[in-house]
Parts: sequence; C-alpha cells; structure tokens
Amino acid sequence: MRLLWSAAVFAAAASSASAFAPATNGAAVARSGVAMSAVATADVKAKQDASIEKLKAKDASSAALSKDDLNVVFEDEHIVVVSKPSGVLTVPGKDESNPSLNKAVFDRYGSESGRMDKMVVHRLGMDTSGLVVFARTNAALRGMNSLFRTRKVTRKYEALVCGHVAQDSGSIDLPLMRDYECPPFMRVSTDDHQRALIGLDAEVVGKKMLESPKESLTTYEVVSREDMDGNDVTRLTLTSISGRTHQLNVHCAAIGHPIVGDTVYGFDGEAAANGGLDESALPADKASAELQQAIASASAGKPMCVHAKSISFRHPVTKEDLSFESQGSKGRASPSLCIVISILSCIIFEL
Repeated sequence: MRLLWSAAVFAAAASSASAFAPATNGAAVARSGVAMSAVATADVKAKQDASIEKLKAKDASSAALSKDDLNVVFEDEHIVVVSKPSGVLTVPGKDESNPSLNKAVFDRYGSESGRMDKMVVHRLGMDTSGLVVFARTNAALRGMNSLFRTRKVTRKYEALVCGHVAQDSGSIDLPLMRDYECPPFMRVSTDDHQRALIGLDAEVVGKKMLESPKESLTTYEVVSREDMDGNDVTRLTLTSISGRTHQLNVHCAAIGHPIVGDTVYGFDGEAAANGGLDESALPADKASAELQQAIASASAGKPMCVHAKSISFRHPVTKEDLSFESQGSKGRASPSLCIVISILSCIIFEL
C-alpha cells in the first residue's frame, strides 16, 4: 500500500505565492516592517554566523583521503564513479585545505580544465556514504550538469530510520526552504515562514535565505522492519526525485522517522524538529520522542545511517546507459554497519 505525504495532507506545510501578496494597507505594513525587519535581519545574521563557524569546524574534521585510498567503481576518459566513505567531504568548501573526495579524485585523474572544481557535478553530505560521479572532461561536465538539471539521473539511498514505518511504500511531497530560525539548515516550507522572510535584507542574510520554496519529492519503500538494541527501526530505500539540499533528512524527519544518527535533523538536533512541522501534523506511526532519544543515545558518536546505494544515468558523451550499485551491509541493523560497504555490481547497458 502506497501513501502520499504532501502539503495537502499537512495543512501547516502549505506553500503558496499568496504568502507574498500585498496587504490592504501596504504603506502601513512597509513602515512598520522596517523596524521589525531590522531586528529580524540582525537576529538571523547572528544565528547564521554562529552556525557557519560550527560548520567550518566540522568541515575541518573531514577525514584525510589520498588518491590511493579511492574506492573507484568505474572510470573512463570522461567520468569517474567513486564510493565515498562517511566522514569525508565531497568538496572542500571555502577552505580548500580541507581534505575532500574531490581533491583525491583530482590528484589521481586530473581534469581537462586543470581545475578540481570543474569535476563536480553533484555532492553528498559529509556524513553520507555512497556513490559520487565526477567529470574529467569539459564535455562530460556539461552533459552531467544537464542530466541533473533535467532530472535524468536516478539515485537511490538506503537509510535506517527511527521507528517502524507503517506503510510499505509511499511518497513525501513537501516543499523545502531555508530556515531563518535555524540557519543555514532546511525545513518544510509553510506560509507563515514564507511571510516572515518579507523585509529581510538579502545583502545581509544572503539570497539563498530568501529563495522561493523548492518543490521536493521523495519516494520510499520499506526493505525491512528491524530491531536495534531493543529499539524499533526501519530500513528504507529512498529515491530523491528532486535532489534538494538535505531533502532526505528533512523529509524523513517530517514524517516522524528521522534517520538514525542524524545529529542535525534528528532528535535534539541543530535544525528544527520534525522538519519544521508541528508535532500534531505528524502521522500516527511517528517514532515517539522517547524512542528517538533511546536511538540517539545508542548511536551517539557513530556515522549517520544513510548510504547512496545506486545511481543510473546515460553517459554524457558515449550515450551508454549506466547503472552502478554500492551495497550496504545486510547484517544486523546498527549504525556502524550502515557504512560497511562492498561494491556488488557495476552494470553497463549498451544501446
């Protein structure tokens, strides 16, 4: 049985252009909004700066990875497909001295452009393990960017989430936005939170903070309902249709089943609880706070249980259909096992 979680189901998560409709007394709103937005802008900026410093410190802790450490799944003259371990940045970020998968791939293969940043076509979060594609040539870079932009890349993830998900399969269709209350993280977009952005200074808080809601769609299938140290967990296959920033983390949290080991969107995390939704908006099968706390304690200090398991796309240059898989462990459902990875297959289908 499939279930659709959407903005229609969660009225609190509705997102609409009407959030920006002018008030009847526009002049009065504009005048009063100046004082209010000045305080709000400063507050958002202060929270943003504090969070960014924490994220910089986390980025600096990225595990060192040399060109000889790479787990290469596929390579040809145009692209490289690599399985990334958890705890390693995909790209170094603003501090180019941070260890990253991008740097290791560039050191090993180089690129036609001579620039490592011109190899990047997508990325995984530092705590996420799994398959990443890099471009070696300019033609491959253009082609891969086009494939991602037009959603012609299929990516499936395996995740362990808190609680037992009742439905065997379903869709999570909830728009996402930057969270001005917990910047720079994401949350489910709501009318109230969109209205609150009016009057914020883009030059201070950044244009990304003021972007319109992003339509976001995730599908899921239950692989198994398991037990982890006496706590209910569910192993899911997640398909990111839209590929938004932190989409899987927010969507899982928004249906009451945060990813095991997620210290940002999970129990007592840095981002808004429940993906930003009220507790009353969550489904009946949601993982209780007590269960989430028990799982958080059991998984403390261990990797987040999400793995980019497979990726399929048409080769940007040769036009072959490619499909690669990096299988997570089938063993007992514990966070440490979530990132024990063995490459099972690399299948190339020729037209």
